[in-house]
Amino acid sequence: MRSLFWRIFASFWLAIALVAGLSMLLGRALNQDAWILSQHPAVMGLAEAWTQHYETQGPSAAQDFLEQRRKDFRIHVQVLGDNSQPLVKGTFPRRAAAFEARHENDRRLPWRRLTEDYSSPLSGETYLFIYRIQHQELMTWQRGSLLLPLSALGIALVVLTLLSLLLTLSITRPLSRLRGAVHDLGQTAYQQSSLARLAGRRDEFGVLASDFNRMGSRLQGLIGSQRQLLRDVSHELRSPLARLRVALALAERAGSGEREKFWPRLTQECDRLEALISEILALARLDADPGAAQPVDFPALLRKLQEDAQLGAPQQKITLDIEPGVSLYGWPDMLERALDNLLRNALRFNPPGQPIELSVNRQANELHLTVHDHGPGVANEHLTRLGEPFFRAPGQSTAGHGLGLAIARRAAERHGGHLALSNHPDGGFSACLVLPLKPQT
Repeated sequence: MRSLFWRIFASFWLAIALVAGLSMLLGRALNQDAWILSQHPAVMGLAEAWTQHYETQGPSAAQDFLEQRRKDFRIHVQVLGDNSQPLVKGTFPRRAAAFEARHENDRRLPWRRLTEDYSSPLSGETYLFIYRIQHQELMTWQRGSLLLPLSALGIALVVLTLLSLLLTLSITRPLSRLRGAVHDLGQTAYQQSSLARLAGRRDEFGVLASDFNRMGSRLQGLIGSQRQLLRDVSHELRSPLARLRVALALAERAGSGEREKFWPRLTQECDRLEALISEILALARLDADPGAAQPVDFPALLRKLQEDAQLGAPQQKITLDIEPGVSLYGWPDMLERALDNLLRNALRFNPPGQPIELSVNRQANELHLTVHDHGPGVANEHLTRLGEPFFRAPGQSTAGHGLGLAIARRAAERHGGHLALSNHPDGGFSACLVLPLKPQT
């Protein structure tokens, strides 16, 4: 992670520094004459001041102005009119032209030659100003004038360095926290509070941390439920296996005539064991990827459940109440298994002559799939534990392994909803799958 930190930091810093430095160097190289004319105190404002002296006070005053400027700044000036003739004597040395003619390379000359055009706002005349500044004078001025740009460049680099540092830290610190969270998740020691501050950010890292928290919570829940399921399965499988072993031991000791009475018992225990394993597999499959969601045909689904239930218990009456127009995208097989388990539980406890009500209706943004029986119900202190794998309320004597409600609850959670269990105010027990109209995948 430190390698990534320095790589990002150096990239940002070098890019900004190079762009700023090259911009300044290129700007100065391309506009060096203009920069001297606009910044050097010897020529800055000279054309305007000379024109004012020349047009208001005459050539003599204009010549005196140039002489004074030469004494103050050691600069030589010549002014030409539209006819390219000098308007005043100027301050050029007598042999300047001959000396300049003998040196073809301007870099060998002891002065810097600059020109500037100026149009008078009063007369409209255009004057050509020719300046000659000694190189030594320019170097002295440049050393002083560069101090401010260099200081500004230094301050800019410091500011850019701090900004690059903050930008780099804003990228690498969240990545480091996410890396630690991934490590903790791999060690099954993940705590959602470790990414609480990061999840509060309003940027991509905040969204990523929130998604990671949800993923971590789901994975930890799945791991915990699988561990608990393994413990419960191990415990529940011992009972039928122990009974099978006892029955086999008794059959081995019995004579050939007495063995016949043990076969029905062995068959019964095998059937119980097979049913238990089937329910365990059904519960485990709910954690697998169910595939793409599909539209659920509730009238056809509930009629099929009604027919199957009445084939097994023809003495029971099952009524259907389906709100017209209800629709949901989900997994029909999963919902069918969940409702089938709820309906089978209702058939175990519902007294003959009382109808079992199977209803589907919309409430706000939720869909309620309810199975209501008229049985004895469940004590309120046990309602919170119903739906846990292999939990059965005390006093129940009917067959079952406590997995039906667990399968229904897991199916509701896979659809983004929950299983609501309660004792009905008019008597009996009510189990309801509360599903959002837009299920979470």
